[in-house]
Amino acid sequence: MIDPRTFAGFAPDGVPDPFPENSRFRGLGRRVLVDEQGNETVYLARRIVPLPERFVEVGQVEVEEDDRIDNIAAEQIGDPELYWRIADANGALHPGELTERNGRKLRLTLPEGIPGPSEDER
Repeated sequence: MIDPRTFAGFAPDGVPDPFPENSRFRGLGRRVLVDEQGNETVYLARRIVPLPERFVEVGQVEVEEDDRIDNIAAEQIGDPELYWRIADANGALHPGELTERNGRKLRLTLPEGIPGPSEDER
């Protein structure tokens, strides 16, 4: 069941956004494909994965045996469904690959577009 409180936001196309705040699909516009018979198929616009350099690093976590990316997200960010933020920050198109090698250091970052503290604030 979809929680009606998640409809507070709107996608760029002006339609209420059905995705929750923690979804990587939140804010994507919808597109319509019309076939030769006039049938419409509505789909989401493509999500462009941001470059890792666009994120401000705030820490790192080392992958241990049997780690999963959703468990790391739950522990480090507080929400397992935000695993995609760790994947984006580490340039991974396939999030599961991030935990395949023990000892790998994963970047933990602020969300895209959030600046880090200025030199005066450090």
